Amino acid sequence: MNRLVRFFTALSLVFGLIGCAAVRAPQFSTTAQTNGSPPYEAWARVLEKYVDTEGRVNFSGLAKDRADLDSFVAYVYTTGPNNRPGLFPTPQHVLAYHINAYNALVMYKVIEVGIPITNAGLRKVGFFAFGKVMVGGAEISLYDYENKVIRPLGDPRIHMALNCMAVSCPRLPREVFLPEVLEVQLDRETRRFFNDGQHVTFDATTNTVKLSEILKFFTGDFLTKAPSLIAFVNRYRDQKVPDDAKIEFIDYDWTINRQPGT
Repeated sequence: MNRLVRFFTALSLVFGLIGCAAVRAPQFSTTAQTNGSPPYEAWARVLEKYVDTEGRVNFSGLAKDRADLDSFVAYVYTTGPNNRPGLFPTPQHVLAYHINAYNALVMYKVIEVGIPITNAGLRKVGFFAFGKVMVGGAEISLYDYENKVIRPLGDPRIHMALNCMAVSCPRLPREVFLPEVLEVQLDRETRRFFNDGQHVTFDATTNTVKLSEILKFFTGDFLTKAPSLIAFVNRYRDQKVPDDAKIEFIDYDWTINRQPGT
């Protein structure tokens, strides 16, 4: 029994070191809109100022100028479709909120845990599965937020919009996802993803297509909209992949996607 207690104590200490502890609630700024529509203007300023055209984040700069990020995350912590449904009247309002909230929460947490070099290995478990954030007043892990709240909304294109701030993630746009144009934005980001050689490559000599491991992680989501992974990819890809191509997956790079020199 003592050995078992020591094991779980050690495990707790390990996860404490790799970011599994609950992330502190952000301090509310005087501009935080906690009782109305999302303060997307604040989130937009973060994206415009600290994300480059490649989707990389200047985390060190943001850590020194975080009022806008804190403002938006403070809103997410207290207000969401679960506890204020009247503020999110359409499925597009709900989905846009969750995409922006997830991306902002991951960005916020990267800063809170000290801007690690990578989230690979055990750190990934601690960061996504054990560390708690708040969404609409409810405590939740990032893992459960993605898998129990966002994925059940039923649009696999979200996997091209949700961003874990890692090198192998989809490109983080320098703009907010908005309900009024969400369909256009999701289509654009999905097309961008499947036409990017980092995420999809085809070798005609071996008839092999290499796909981002995102398609392996969430195969079932894509197959709800297409008969095969290749069929889903081809809906958005300019150069079509043969239906009979052999599929391999590209190893996911969990290195934090920070701007060079920051």
